[in-house]
Amino acid sequence: MEKTKTSVFSNGLIWFGAAVSIAEILTGTLVAPLGFVTGLLAIIIGHIIGCVVLYLAGLIGANTQKSAMETVKMSFGQKGSLLFSSLNVLQLIGWTAVMIVSGAAAASSISSIGGDWVWSLIIGALIIVWILIGIKNMGKINIVAMGALFVLTIVTSTVIFKGSNEFAADGSITFGTAVEWSAAMPLSWLPLISDYTRTAAKPKKATAVSTIVYFIVSCWMYVIGMGAAIFTGESDVARIMMSAGLGIVALIIIVFSTVTTTFLDAYSAGVSSESISKKLKERPAAVTVCIIGTLLAIFTPITQFENFLYLIGSVFAPMTAILVTNYFILKKDRSAKGFDVINLVIWVIGFIIYRLFMTIDTPVGYTLPVMAITALICFAVNKTIRGEKNA
Repeated sequence: MEKTKTSVFSNGLIWFGAAVSIAEILTGTLVAPLGFVTGLLAIIIGHIIGCVVLYLAGLIGANTQKSAMETVKMSFGQKGSLLFSSLNVLQLIGWTAVMIVSGAAAASSISSIGGDWVWSLIIGALIIVWILIGIKNMGKINIVAMGALFVLTIVTSTVIFKGSNEFAADGSITFGTAVEWSAAMPLSWLPLISDYTRTAAKPKKATAVSTIVYFIVSCWMYVIGMGAAIFTGESDVARIMMSAGLGIVALIIIVFSTVTTTFLDAYSAGVSSESISKKLKERPAAVTVCIIGTLLAIFTPITQFENFLYLIGSVFAPMTAILVTNYFILKKDRSAKGFDVINLVIWVIGFIIYRLFMTIDTPVGYTLPVMAITALICFAVNKTIRGEKNA
């Protein structure tokens, strides 16, 4: 692990880059059937739910100076954590490919240079450059990149909200579903955030700033997507930007937003690989993941694997509920054990509950109730069976 501590500002930049994403904008378009006011409320509530949990997960890594998957050992044991580390690497390879495919498709739709495979190679190569530069050495490059994305995103927002038509809400989705979709993006970063907060010079402040920046910018991306669908009747943001004559501006936004977001997936896959085996090193593993993701993006119908990736993603909500309960409430460190059977069984129960709740519509989605139930089970079982007292 690189020893240099990261500043609060650099952590904020990292999570600004994570939030500026075509994927977040596209997810925002799904909320449009609720109408602007109700949709905005759902976006904010969902992001509050997701970002509170994200902050707690990031704070554990910041306080312990451990990567995300290293903190998992504190609840599930050294060997028990390998399941989560392996699944995390697998899902991050998949999401790297999905993000590259999405970015390449959008870029090729507005550029006469090459097709999807060319832009997949370009985006993959830029991600590798980001990995090789390293989080601690980005400095001015990251400031320039994020500053450009900030300005260009304002331009895009202006274009979209100049739309004169407002398409009526059709009520084709429920409020709870919109909340769940809005919580989905911050929750997707749960297995990653500690990989970046662990090196913060000011742990609590850096974690708070990271979460707040992500909350604001992610909500902004969702609103851009929702606004595009409501005020222009078009969900393809790249097409909207092209029709507004943005041209190269649109291309820059698409390529660099894909790079700054997907970089975190690839880099964290490298960090998680080192958690599986010390023989694997972060940067070489991250570059390898990026290469595999790029090849998958070019040669396989990767979008067909998205449901499988969502299945893997449902692993991490109950896992984080146990991690947060164990660290903040029970205050126990079980990393000296091989397997913590009790917490692993609780996780299995939480996973089953999660899958069942996916068919239930509540005003706050299903992730929050499932995590609350899993946390209560974790607390009750550990107190009853182990008879533990808080540290």
